[in-house]
Amino acid sequence: MLSLKSVHHIAIICSNYERSKIFYTHVLGFSIVKETYRVGRDSYKLDLALNNLYIIELFSFPHPPARPSGPEATGLRHLAFSVEDIVASIAALEQKGVACEPIRVDELTGKRFTFFADPDGLPLELYEG
Repeated sequence: MLSLKSVHHIAIICSNYERSKIFYTHVLGFSIVKETYRVGRDSYKLDLALNNLYIIELFSFPHPPARPSGPEATGLRHLAFSVEDIVASIAALEQKGVACEPIRVDELTGKRFTFFADPDGLPLELYEG
């Protein structure tokens, strides 16, 4: 029997490594666990943690194809982050130049949420609660 324990990490390929590194660390507040330059692949691998929990591997590769975000495509739809106060979280993002969609209410849970995008247009969600 397969016994999954949890999600170990999420891998993200970016088009501009320095821009995405700044976004995920300075804007979203992830901490750097380890940064590795892989000569054979001419790419970086940046291990990122949130609240001391390893969660994202940020990769750079030379000339990656663009990811379709709109219209919605098959595959991973978005990443969602839990927040205590969605209004304060939106204000913090907007102070750093990140635009958020208007707050919506999940009709199934009654919880508030919004979407914004990373530098490559990857949809990210804030979910209150």
